[in-house]
Amino acid sequence: MESLITAAARALEAGDPLGALNRVALRNDAPSLALRGIAMAQLGDLAKAKSLLRSAARAFGPREAVARARCMVAEAEIALVSRDLGRPDKTLAAARATLAKHGDLANAAHASHIAARRLLLLGHIDEAERTLAELSSVPLPPSSVVVRELVLVGIAIRRLRTKDARAALARAAHAARQADIPALTAEVDAASRVLDAPAARLIVRGDERPLRLEGIEDLATSEALVIDTFHHSVRRRGTVVSLGTRPVLFALVRILAQAWPADVSRQTLIAGAFHARHFDESHRARLRVEIGRLRTKLKPLADVSATKHGFALAPRKTRDVLVLARPVEEKHAAVLAFLSDGEPWSSSALALALATSARTVQRALDELARSNKVQSFGHGRARRWMTPPVPGFPTGLLLPTPLLKT
Repeated sequence: MESLITAAARALEAGDPLGALNRVALRNDAPSLALRGIAMAQLGDLAKAKSLLRSAARAFGPREAVARARCMVAEAEIALVSRDLGRPDKTLAAARATLAKHGDLANAAHASHIAARRLLLLGHIDEAERTLAELSSVPLPPSSVVVRELVLVGIAIRRLRTKDARAALARAAHAARQADIPALTAEVDAASRVLDAPAARLIVRGDERPLRLEGIEDLATSEALVIDTFHHSVRRRGTVVSLGTRPVLFALVRILAQAWPADVSRQTLIAGAFHARHFDESHRARLRVEIGRLRTKLKPLADVSATKHGFALAPRKTRDVLVLARPVEEKHAAVLAFLSDGEPWSSSALALALATSARTVQRALDELARSNKVQSFGHGRARRWMTPPVPGFPTGLLLPTPLLKT
């Protein structure tokens, strides 16, 4: 039996789930159940995989703590791929500690990678980086190196460190060639496309062009006045004025910036900032008040001067005004951005990732579904949301070392 188990585990390491199933599909002992669970996860049947792994964990005896811990790690990765982000970290942390205690450093590292990927999805970048730093001296097999480097790519992208991201991507590509696992190679290719794809639009004097991450990073040291629609802020080099809690003021400064150096009529400002179709004197009075507030906010960076027809933006210490806009502007762009990874998300997981209420996310999903921009499957707590058609590639779910009885 042990030779079959070893052969099945090696097949999974090589990214061959069907080969693994051919060896253990008819067996119901604990190691076979675990390997079947991992194989089903690699094939995309996550519900069946979770059931098999739980059965395996129960079937392993009290002296088989390492094998049970490996099952918990595999189940945690299924939860990650299923975007079950509300799953408590304690179970994974306990499994990681057990594996490290018994010398299974490769699987302990794999558990840390899963924890770091979850933290990255939730936007906890510093914590994700600290989790990876704990593994800096641990030798890893090529498959684990790929996962580690892809997490580093994600961290670098979110921090706009493009050179670091490309360096990590090169290391991931090298490790993927060594591992020779198609799913991992596909993930590296997908990350490469993200780095090469337009990440924003740059609007200058009414003209716009796509901008890659390198271009966005360069704006951090630019002398230009930048109106940043990602963070709802106005900045120049190290001086930043946040308007995240003042949507009307940000709408006004964006309209003024897109028209710069020309002025903007009062009617256009009222329509764009207040969403009013018909104007009266009350709208004009409100515009004067909001322009006054905007002048106060922008004082370190720019002035807003009155003209014969309306108002114009007057930047200080620079002759350039740039608007950094999202690639696609959509009312629920943040929700669509998370769904674009091709994985099935629950509304509760989206709420965690977006740091907002589940009710707000559900309203956004319902509105997007009515316009056929997202689709759902399942019912109740099992309901998941995706963007049609499904993009991306399946995440490689594998244990780096054979799952053997200890």
